[in-house]
Amino acid sequence: MKFLRTLKEVFLSSLPLAAIIIVVCGFIAPMEDVFDYLKLAIGYAGVVFGQVLFLVGLDISILPIGKLIGSSLIHLKKTVFIIFFGFLFGLLATVAEPALSVLARQTHMIMPLVDETVFIWIMGSGIGVFVGFSLFRVLKDLNIKTVFVVLYVITFALIIVTPEEFIALAFDGSGATTGDVSVPFILALGIGVSATLSKNKSIEDTFGIIGLASVGPIVALFLYGFVLKAMNGGIIPPATLYDPGAAENFGGIVVGNLGDVALALFPVVICFLPFQFLLIKLPRSEFIRMLFGTAVVYVGLLIFLSSIDFGFAFAGKYIGEIFLDPARPGWFKWLLLIIGFILGAAITLTEPAVTVLGEQLEEITNGHVKKMTMRGTLAIGIGVAALISMVKIITQVNILWFLVPLYIVSLVMMKYTSKLFVSLAFDSGGVTGGALTSAFLTPLTLGTAQAVASTAGPGAQSVLTNGFGIIAFISVTPLIAVQALGILYDARIKRTQEAVLADELAGLEKLASHAGRADEAKK
Repeated sequence: MKFLRTLKEVFLSSLPLAAIIIVVCGFIAPMEDVFDYLKLAIGYAGVVFGQVLFLVGLDISILPIGKLIGSSLIHLKKTVFIIFFGFLFGLLATVAEPALSVLARQTHMIMPLVDETVFIWIMGSGIGVFVGFSLFRVLKDLNIKTVFVVLYVITFALIIVTPEEFIALAFDGSGATTGDVSVPFILALGIGVSATLSKNKSIEDTFGIIGLASVGPIVALFLYGFVLKAMNGGIIPPATLYDPGAAENFGGIVVGNLGDVALALFPVVICFLPFQFLLIKLPRSEFIRMLFGTAVVYVGLLIFLSSIDFGFAFAGKYIGEIFLDPARPGWFKWLLLIIGFILGAAITLTEPAVTVLGEQLEEITNGHVKKMTMRGTLAIGIGVAALISMVKIITQVNILWFLVPLYIVSLVMMKYTSKLFVSLAFDSGGVTGGALTSAFLTPLTLGTAQAVASTAGPGAQSVLTNGFGIIAFISVTPLIAVQALGILYDARIKRTQEAVLADELAGLEKLASHAGRADEAKK
């Protein structure tokens, strides 16, 4: 029943994405090779089925493991050990994050100066350091609003010394590091820690760990870009041609992903074993059930990622380029704004990490905030993000003219939003840049930027500068959308409480009136 229910939800949420691909690739600009349509069909079916297996297995493996490890950290007693294991699990859950691997390959293809392995480990280290800091914040009960303001002021100050080519890429990397594997585990780890180690034991400490951790990769890549430029004589080489191609062999892709997906999951399981045998000591049947769940997650993630590589990546680039074809009318390129909005919203509904966050929120708020409300809010926010990204690419406006005002708005909104929804908003900004986003929307924007560069002539922005940034916008618009949801939610709760209080006062006044009349009758 759980499988069929999840299959129905995933299938229905993925229909908008399927519809936009059919309309564009089937009617607006049909593909020349009929086999490409078969690839798209196989890719779509694999993404749906793989996501279902992933989500079903997640409930009995990765999520319980994260909660158990988080709650067992109290036995370590010393703060330094708790922070160290936070760093370790944050690093291990991120190093082989599928979305990060996808982004690393795309970056190396355009900028050979960037080593894929170094890129991944630097980003993973950034997450690890800030996961450790997030646990320290919970232990010391630091105000999360103040922490966010200070961290983002420092982050934007570092832009002064960061090479232009790494600014948008760093924000994109931040979103890609918190995806299908790292989000469920880190979120569950935070729930476990906040439930046992938080001083105030409130649900406000449950969220926020992903939002804080997402700052780490930005700072780490800023520093990496600064070092690379210095080592290369103060020069960043121009971008090379971006061409992901269309994969021909689905079986070969599956075989190629076997090791990558294993690396994404098994380090977490291996690190769980010492906790199981020394601290947690689950019954044998429950422990075996968790291991089986991990195998289900592995198969689901393998199918999910292989289907993306086989049927989606080349389609994203194709859609990005056809709307800037010189043979088409000049206004035709502006249709990308509509396409971007629909694709952004549709892909958000399909992202596994978004589903997990929505379920966690519904559970913690006892159903007061439904998971579909959360997913719908994020879908609108991400749709707007993709639209803004298309405007930026077509007009070639510097990304900071968009990012800085959006972050200022989100930081100002914290004053009027409860701590719970502030934490949730920044977590949401981290979870929306998953594997599907990196594999479809990033090729879309890179293909569009490459077409803009070829048609604009001399003086056009580099693909490195103009092409990246979609995940950056995807990471910031949820901060505004979710905080707006929180303000509305808090206002509704306040009205409900006022109505209840008014009813109670009316009841008391009525009782007092009856008592008064009774006294008069006695007299």
